[in-house]
Amino acid sequence: MNHHRTLPGTDHETTHGTDHEPTHETDLKTLHLAPARDQLAALRRGEISSRELLEQYLQHIAEAGPGLNAVVTLDADAARAAADRADQHLIGTGEPLGPLHGLPMTVKDALETKGMRTTSGSPDLADHVPGQDADAVALLRAAGAVLIGKTNVPVMCQDIQTSNPVFGATHNPFDATRTAGGSSGGAAAAVAAGLTGLEVGSDLAGSLRLPAAYCGVYALRTSRGAGPVVPTRGHIPRLPGWATSSDMVTLGPMARTADDLDLLLDVLAAPAPADRAGWRIDLPAPTMSTLDQYRVGVWADDAYCRVDADIRAVLEQVTTLLRTAGASIDESTRPVDFAASNLLFQRLLFATGSATATDSAFAADIEAADGIPADDPSGLFLRSRTMRHRDWCVADEARQQLRGAWAGYFAEHDVLITPATPTAAVPDQTGTPPPQRYITVDGEKRPFFDQTSWLNLTGLVGLPSVVVPAGKTAEGLPLAVQITGPYLADRTVLDMAGKLARLLPEPVRPPAFTA
Repeated sequence: MNHHRTLPGTDHETTHGTDHEPTHETDLKTLHLAPARDQLAALRRGEISSRELLEQYLQHIAEAGPGLNAVVTLDADAARAAADRADQHLIGTGEPLGPLHGLPMTVKDALETKGMRTTSGSPDLADHVPGQDADAVALLRAAGAVLIGKTNVPVMCQDIQTSNPVFGATHNPFDATRTAGGSSGGAAAAVAAGLTGLEVGSDLAGSLRLPAAYCGVYALRTSRGAGPVVPTRGHIPRLPGWATSSDMVTLGPMARTADDLDLLLDVLAAPAPADRAGWRIDLPAPTMSTLDQYRVGVWADDAYCRVDADIRAVLEQVTTLLRTAGASIDESTRPVDFAASNLLFQRLLFATGSATATDSAFAADIEAADGIPADDPSGLFLRSRTMRHRDWCVADEARQQLRGAWAGYFAEHDVLITPATPTAAVPDQTGTPPPQRYITVDGEKRPFFDQTSWLNLTGLVGLPSVVVPAGKTAEGLPLAVQITGPYLADRTVLDMAGKLARLLPEPVRPPAFTA
């Protein structure tokens, strides 16, 4: 096989109303850096084997990976065996194994992966090798993916930067002094640097979207109502063997193009195994075919969580581009009150985090909470973490009322565009005690967790939200916006992301991408 032939552009059939991005001519010897859909097309045409593509990835990980510390567990032998099986199947049958036939990819270290060490960054799980795949990982394997290894996370996914005692810190691929975000920081850095073309991340408090914004890639937080559209069993920090997950967590795709998000969403969107006899997930196609048919809300800034000059400029640019393209723009209507929404989010977040506490630790939390006056704001964490079930039911009712407010907003708007973060990637503060951490927005010191406030607006109510690379700072750091749609409009926000991407500059790539 001649590795120096070029892969001509291929015409992909448009599915679900999502416009596939133009395919560029791609040199087969660097096919691993091409969009995942192009890699799959070359595999199916027999222009490259899965084993050959895998070796490109392994070489790139060996050369560019150590400086990032994004891929922290590698099982090359198992990946080679899986790639060989995919190649033999295609030769023997003429048919692919599935929609991800022979495609090498990594998986976030929070998702249990049969036969592959899965630690969730915890020393207690440093030697944990699951005997069963997480439901989402099983979907990847069934689709024909070749799993290379695992990407780094903070301990039990409980930080918004990525470092742990097992593997150390993951560095932002654009600036090693900056955070890659968390908890899917390893995944985002790996996708940005070309160590994988696709990833699956988890998102409770922005854990998928924050790293994507900081590393200049795309990520979709999928819809969640009474249950998720992507099954979540097998996601740690719920302990190995647990059948349940947080009522707020979702899993979703991460990639370097909006089209590749759509590709992976097709694989991941499925009922939990126990529901598959009677249920199916059928996400509706967008009803708009051109930008001038879209009704776009823009929420560019808010006194509750100010964004900096770079983010404001990007939102202004995006708004101008969409208005010029003929979209209807509403910059004044707000779906909810930011402060009230964020407070409710925090209460439910702290409550769901208590599930895996030990009995003794939770008893201590209850005792400590009882000693804090009801009107003391410093007691928010402990009072929320130990709330009675009735109090949780009342908070959940407030969440459902908020969902209704958002639904009313989307009766008049197709999508809402907001900042993803207040700034570009902030300095890594792994070595700073949590109470002393902060961010700076236009010279003003702000709380550390303001980084995710814009993301938590939509995570609270389970709305599909995609992060889109939209520019860069003077220092070359990626900037991003977030596009949100109504419940189950996952394909609509991906359609808007793809259309907007055609108007924006090409996303910036880090040095490791072509190392």
